[in-house]
Amino acid sequence: MEFLEADGLGGFASGTATTIRTRRYHALLLVASRPPGGRMVLVNGLEASLSGPSGDFALSSNRYDPDVIHPGGLRYIEDFAARPYPRWRFALPGSVRIEHGIIVAPGRASTLAYWKLLEGECGNLIVRPFISGRDYHSLHHENPAFNFEPEIDLSRVIVRPYNGVPAVVFDSNAEFVRQPDWYRNFSYAQEKARGLDHTEDLAVVGFFRWDLSRGEAFLMMSAQGQEPDDSFASIRAAELRRRRLFSSPRVAAADAYIVRRGSGRTIIAGYPWFTDWGRDTFISMRGLCLARGRVDYARDILLEWAGAVSQGMLPNRFTDSGEEPEYNAVDASLWFIVAVHDFLRAAKRVSAADRKALQYAVQSILEGYSKGTRFGIRMDSDSLLRAGEPGAQLTWMDAKAGDWVVTPRIGKPVEVQALWINALMIGSSFNQRWAETARAAAASFGRRFFDPARGCLYDVIDADHRPGMVDSSVRPNQILAVGGLPFQILQGERANSVVNIVEQRLLTPAGLRTLDPADPRYQPHYEGGPRQRDGAYHQGTVWPWLMGPFIEAWIRVRGETRASKEEARRRFLAPMLKLLDPAGTGHLPEIADGNPPHIARGCPFQAWSVGEALRLERLLE
Repeated sequence: MEFLEADGLGGFASGTATTIRTRRYHALLLVASRPPGGRMVLVNGLEASLSGPSGDFALSSNRYDPDVIHPGGLRYIEDFAARPYPRWRFALPGSVRIEHGIIVAPGRASTLAYWKLLEGECGNLIVRPFISGRDYHSLHHENPAFNFEPEIDLSRVIVRPYNGVPAVVFDSNAEFVRQPDWYRNFSYAQEKARGLDHTEDLAVVGFFRWDLSRGEAFLMMSAQGQEPDDSFASIRAAELRRRRLFSSPRVAAADAYIVRRGSGRTIIAGYPWFTDWGRDTFISMRGLCLARGRVDYARDILLEWAGAVSQGMLPNRFTDSGEEPEYNAVDASLWFIVAVHDFLRAAKRVSAADRKALQYAVQSILEGYSKGTRFGIRMDSDSLLRAGEPGAQLTWMDAKAGDWVVTPRIGKPVEVQALWINALMIGSSFNQRWAETARAAAASFGRRFFDPARGCLYDVIDADHRPGMVDSSVRPNQILAVGGLPFQILQGERANSVVNIVEQRLLTPAGLRTLDPADPRYQPHYEGGPRQRDGAYHQGTVWPWLMGPFIEAWIRVRGETRASKEEARRRFLAPMLKLLDPAGTGHLPEIADGNPPHIARGCPFQAWSVGEALRLERLLE
């Protein structure tokens, strides 16, 4: 079980219920030095111990290579709760009970930790912070350049680990004792399982000491310049009030993904390693923002991205290191248009300037796609959208290992056409010139995509830009022609047949498989090294976000009645939430294995998984 505390800037604190860090991304102070990018790990974790009449006992645990756990604090964990913030209760010999918690308040690159005596007698609490100052994708190793000389100013201890790295400010009600040392060979089990480097060394500049019998201990860790203005007690009280307003764990989780970018906002695709991706942002926004009534957040996100339109395209993602954004997605721009449509329907008032900016972006995208833009994206003579070049992965099925594009899907992918037709229909409400194109594209879709022999849709037509060539793989992309978008493209018995095929072959309790298990390319488990995992990513692996389009399609073909909604919630949504929630408390993961027991994989905290769950909860009310 993992927890996440996000700071609203792109940084976060994360870890496990056992206190053992299992990922390179687990840290107490991981900051976005150029929000929401430029992420750096400043404080990786802590080693804590407590003395008392019965002896000295650990309040933390770490794993060292080769698979040695020290110290043994996990044996004393009585309870862990992730809400309203991560809290542990330790039961120690001698009837001593301790509570430890961490809080990240939105808007500051700062983490607050506390320890308090609940019952019994004890003496000194000793806490050693582990410091690195590294890029969050990297690992840290012993070296002579680390600066072990802290600056001490009353209650503050300032550590400047390296030139060019943000300084760490520790503020506490403790005594600080300088004691520099290296702690070597930390081992991260999740990195090892993923076939990646998994060991690192961390620096300790000293320890903080409290007499816990005299009162609660607190330690605030901040990137310099991000120190909180209020006291620890005030911050904790304010956060408790704020978090108690959330109606469910999923609603509470939603805010973690919405972060600042420039003067606006964006959505982090997933924690701990994704930044903001175009398609993820616009798919997620409908649940994370609009389903919760946060049209203000949706406005800020859409206007921030609207300014990034280039040659009719929106970026697939902004890079974490601040280079030029990547324009290599055919669907991101179309999902933006869908998000604009849903926002305009949800917003009670939209200023003339905002409406003009959004409509201009929509028109620019439709113009660019119809005339032609990067990667061979352009409207064809049948009014459908063709896209793709060798070596590029333009759809959401975007796995690539070296030069190997696992599912290139060059030609006319089915979900891209559903998105394109929806975009044209939305655009025609602003400009009637797109109405006829929308009708022509819908007619071509109806003629060309349905396979009567199998009762479902082709995944790609004109595959590899060869007229008449089809890819008949049974994949979940076809469900977007029936559900998940504002306008249903496929109707009647054909729509019902598609939903039935998807349910029979692709549905699992965790979401939809990306490939029919009967297909010889099917991969039942997402595991192994990077190449093995990339090869399985869209070849059978389950994606929870697809449950959104599926349930909406299932309801549409059965009639949007109270009974059908209650059945959908009971049969599909409730089992998914029950199965996947423990992976990342209150959140939903990115993916799961195709075969039972559908173990959660990938990012434990994924925006569009949470967003679609929230959208479904609203849809099924």
